[in-house]
Amino acid sequence: MQSRQKALNLLGLAERAGKIISGQELVLAGLKAKKIKVVILANDCHEGTSEKVNRITTKSGISIISAFNSDEISHAIGKKRKVLGITDIGFYKALVQKINEGV
Repeated sequence: MQSRQKALNLLGLAERAGKIISGQELVLAGLKAKKIKVVILANDCHEGTSEKVNRITTKSGISIISAFNSDEISHAIGKKRKVLGITDIGFYKALVQKINEGV
């Protein structure tokens, strides 16, 4: 459980560092502009949102992480969000490492 919290803390850090694009429309635009390294999608988001994001990430070859719910994501970054895009490869790698440690 501690790795999960560390992963969420890392999202907050990435947000403060300006390495996160948040909100569905901005993330979709970021994907089309090839700015996003990975998408964080709340596991409790609306099915339509999920399908739209899945379609574009598949086309772009970008991974989706659905390890967190919308409350966890919103709390981590301090904004009510269900879709995030991480624009920095370092944060992406660190996040994957934390998640693999035990989420």
